Amino acid sequence: MRIKFLLVTLFCSVIGFSQSVNDYKAVIVPLKYDFIKTENQYRLSTMTKSNLLKAGFQAFYANEQLPAGYTDRCELLYVDVKRDNGFLVTKLYVEFKDCYGKVVYTSEVGKSKEKDYEAAYRESLDDAFKSINALHYKYSGKAVASTVKATSISPAASVVTTAAVVAAAPSPDLKDPNLLYAQPTESGYQLIDKTPKVVMKLLKTSQSNVFIAIKNNVQGSLILKEDGQWYFESYQNDKLVSEKIVVKF
Repeated sequence: MRIKFLLVTLFCSVIGFSQSVNDYKAVIVPLKYDFIKTENQYRLSTMTKSNLLKAGFQAFYANEQLPAGYTDRCELLYVDVKRDNGFLVTKLYVEFKDCYGKVVYTSEVGKSKEKDYEAAYRESLDDAFKSINALHYKYSGKAVASTVKATSISPAASVVTTAAVVAAAPSPDLKDPNLLYAQPTESGYQLIDKTPKVVMKLLKTSQSNVFIAIKNNVQGSLILKEDGQWYFESYQNDKLVSEKIVVKF
């Protein structure tokens, strides 16, 4: 199990390193960024999507129902706008990440000396998008997700289904206050607490022990490891964070 997982991880890393924005069908735009307090504050999400469309990308908000042909999350990019510290200057830059949270492309830093927040964010975001526009994005038709298939490991391993792996996982402690319950959805599962409140959304991948996971607008992976436990892993401030998740499937 360890060898298979390491091989798949290494293979994904190599693939991720070689990808460009042209290899992705569309971009998902979040409704909130870390440096603002409310959804679409200062119209930042709206401006981001508008700039993406002008640059030639297909773009969808994170809460939109994706049309047919865009449901494979690993064929999509996930945009994030970050604010850089600057004295009397607003600085923004844009990151594009893949479905595993790895950065595919980072824009140049856009700047503005406007004092009004919305005007400053608009000017600095437009400035950052100059480097993105210069990429002359055009979808290559290359299927990103299809390159990371079970064929990268042994043929016997490829027949192991997600359902089988989930069923084989050790039963969690039902008295654990952090226990989450998995409810099947069309694309995977949603994890709910006892409230009930949706805490995390899971999307199936080609790897039976790995889900794409979205928690509080943070995207990462939920991975079943050798100790029989599930872990939510994501990159936060360029550091890999791993959190144990107790879940009942």
